[in-house]
Amino acid sequence: MTLIQCFYAGNLHCRAKHLPSASIITTDAPPDHDGTGESFAPTDLLASALGTCILTVMGIHSRREGWDLGRAHALVRKTMSAELPRKIASLDVDVHLPPGLNAEQIVFLKQAAQDCPVMRSLSADLAIQLNWIIEA
Repeated sequence: MTLIQCFYAGNLHCRAKHLPSASIITTDAPPDHDGTGESFAPTDLLASALGTCILTVMGIHSRREGWDLGRAHALVRKTMSAELPRKIASLDVDVHLPPGLNAEQIVFLKQAAQDCPVMRSLSADLAIQLNWIIEA
């Protein structure tokens, strides 16, 4: 179990403290929901969690195989629903893999990404699309 302490800081801003490490992140409501967008919105954190979880799980599997993921990165596009209740409608993730991987390694990494606990924890109603880009 991990403890995360959340504080309302006023003016639609919050702070979350990861108690094991004392790391702090901040949030703000987005401009289209009465905020100023000065920081991550809570739904941005969910989108970030998906992108970083995919990369982390691929990193774990790659390290076990002795592979270098190099400059692997992900771009997550979060789309909010147009109708109420307000929720994330879709997450579109461009997963960029570094050059030099063979076809077998790419298939292995795509399968590893499906092991992401964040993806497994999200509702089946949420549209998630992974787009694989192999850097040249």
